[in-house]
Amino acid sequence: MIPPRVAAAGHAVLPAAVYAVSVLLLAWVPGGQALLGRVDAALAIPLLMPGALLFAWLAPDGVRGRRWSRAGGAILMLLAAQAALHLLLAGRLAAGQLLSVAFAGVPALFVAGLVRRRTRGWPRLARWFVFVLVIALWFAGGQALNAFAYVGRDAGVARQRVVMLTSLPLRWGGGSGDLAHILAEGPADLPALTEIGRTVDLQMVDTLGGNLPAGATLFLAHPAALSPHDLVRIDDHRRRGGRIVILADALSSWPPPHPLGDPRNPPVTSLLTPLLDHWGIELAAPAPDGAGEAALYVDPDGTLVRLHSAGRFVRLPPQCRALADAHVARCDGGRLWLVGDADMLHADLWRSPVGAAPWLRRADNLAWLVDVLRGRPGTGFRPLWIRARR
Repeated sequence: MIPPRVAAAGHAVLPAAVYAVSVLLLAWVPGGQALLGRVDAALAIPLLMPGALLFAWLAPDGVRGRRWSRAGGAILMLLAAQAALHLLLAGRLAAGQLLSVAFAGVPALFVAGLVRRRTRGWPRLARWFVFVLVIALWFAGGQALNAFAYVGRDAGVARQRVVMLTSLPLRWGGGSGDLAHILAEGPADLPALTEIGRTVDLQMVDTLGGNLPAGATLFLAHPAALSPHDLVRIDDHRRRGGRIVILADALSSWPPPHPLGDPRNPPVTSLLTPLLDHWGIELAAPAPDGAGEAALYVDPDGTLVRLHSAGRFVRLPPQCRALADAHVARCDGGRLWLVGDADMLHADLWRSPVGAAPWLRRADNLAWLVDVLRGRPGTGFRPLWIRARR
């Protein structure tokens, strides 16, 4: 015969275990952790309600104090399991995400308990309708909460001014060159340009006709051939301590928007060699074995950037430091960044598989790039990438 205390403990532990396991499984598969290669605890928030309803159904009513102690135990069990996954799969904890799950778990269990008590004795069909409705409403609210948490807000902070020179077809219908299409559809910025412009004060120019505005960031994204005047302006901007971010692709994979041979197409290889040579920097072509196509772990804070056919910086001056197997270089204390790839702007490398949920991104390409352009990290949650992705 099982002692009463042991039986009572089993009745308390079983619902908590079912709750924790159900939430973890839902977050791993429909929540997107497995698909995206992320183990973010926050991805479980929209999916807390099914597990909470199971917990409310399995847990005995008892007195109110015991109900809350059992709920607290269930949340602690979920947090312990999620923290173990963080350490096992990602190698570090995301404390803010774990706390957000704890705070969201309390109202989820409260609502589930309330629904169970209020629908007791209802017809089965009506009860299931309420369950599905509550799950759907919680899912929508959880996704809205994640949208806010991952995007972050910079209220009261001046937007960084960024002057951009590029040959890539990021604007006007992706560079189609069809005037009738442009007039009919209007400007059709590609996702990379939209994401950058959402966060900084972006100005796209064809030439650096005058001095760059004080404090502006110069962004060279695989530009066309620059005039000697522009090269001097860029060098002056660096010597004055200005911020510069360069995407210099040694072998561009960007589809040409115009017929082959048209000078309006982006150059196949970087035309910044004279400037880089002047700075003592040499960019080599991608390795022939395709190693440059892998995702790269380029920043010590856990940022994951996916590059494609990326070149390597094989010669750097003392004021520069190579990152990501020399595919990225950081110079002048972070005022100058160089990436041996412009294909990182391709949406296929980083964009969320769900267009309406940009926080479910596949990589941090644009988030990392915007941080570098601004010279400071953004606010909000960051994805916690599984080490196998890096």
